[in-house]
Amino acid sequence: MRGPRSAAVAPTLLSLPLGSLLAPLLTLLLGPLVGLLAAPLPAAAQADFYKGKTIDLVISTGVGGGLDANARLVARHLADHLPGNPTIVPRNMPGAGHIRAANFVFNQAPKDGTVIGTFVPVFVTAQLLDRSKSIQFDPAGFNWLISTSSSNATVYNWYLSGVRSVEDATKREVTMGATGAGSYTIIYPTVMNSILGTKFKIVTGYQSTAEIGLAMERGEVEGRAGNNFNSLRAENGDLLKNGKIVLITQVGIERDPEFASVPLLTDLAKSEGDRKVLQLFSADVVLGRPFVTSPGVPAERVALLRKAFDEMMTDPAFLSDAAKASLDLAPVAGVKLQAVVSDLVHTPADIVTRAKAALESKSTVEKPK
Repeated sequence: MRGPRSAAVAPTLLSLPLGSLLAPLLTLLLGPLVGLLAAPLPAAAQADFYKGKTIDLVISTGVGGGLDANARLVARHLADHLPGNPTIVPRNMPGAGHIRAANFVFNQAPKDGTVIGTFVPVFVTAQLLDRSKSIQFDPAGFNWLISTSSSNATVYNWYLSGVRSVEDATKREVTMGATGAGSYTIIYPTVMNSILGTKFKIVTGYQSTAEIGLAMERGEVEGRAGNNFNSLRAENGDLLKNGKIVLITQVGIERDPEFASVPLLTDLAKSEGDRKVLQLFSADVVLGRPFVTSPGVPAERVALLRKAFDEMMTDPAFLSDAAKASLDLAPVAGVKLQAVVSDLVHTPADIVTRAKAALESKSTVEKPK
């Protein structure tokens, strides 16, 4: 006869707690459902989200100029590549050196992918250098979607000024038109005065860069800074070709091949310390004409927007319209932009300190009313 079962032997089903019996059954029945809930929404659900909706495209400049023209081109074509084909409405929101628009998209806009922003990249260094108490955003916190083009910035003078080089601008006062505080029209001449010894007198109060261009032709000012090559080619190609616009430096990481004889701003540095400061003010040029959406937008919707932008950049209809508008296209992926911005906001403290000091020059005056 067999003796009693050892205590080590597994208990019978009847002796198990109810939870132990139900757990495997619940896992079997609910496992697939949990997996579905954790997975990104399928394309059909994404289409349902955008169907019948409006996407606001916030532009950090006024009407006119390269950034605005580029944004309006995107607004006409992006919806063709988004499920649900939402309506895209451009909305100009200039002010505070592009900070107003950045604040809105970062803080006030819905966190659902129905607001996209396109800003002149100066807002990144504005935050890094504490340029304004009104800044309420972290550049690295935006979801960077794409840059449709990247192009070096310029500093130039009207041909009648007689200023043919940066060295010429160190010998006498040169008036430069400018828009709001924190814009490249002010930053580049101010930094050049501090680091390179130029004598730019910055005349502020112009409502747009287009207005500065007219003032330059009328002789109110002698030059301007901050215009990118792609905008310059599109808006004032004839003036550039005919020699009425004289380039004295370009701002970027590498020289534009078409203007290889024009020195980079960093080439003009007189010391390694100066070069590093000028490099900081040159790095964000690679961001070009970027598009972002708010922090907090679901990751799958960010991926959907990035995919739509990528597809649009190869759309024959988009490419044709861009060519007709003389808008250059040189896309930079959103993932790369995210990494560039992260590097910028982690610039070493000593370089940031010197850069802040370079912006303290008092050489601006308000234009006559």
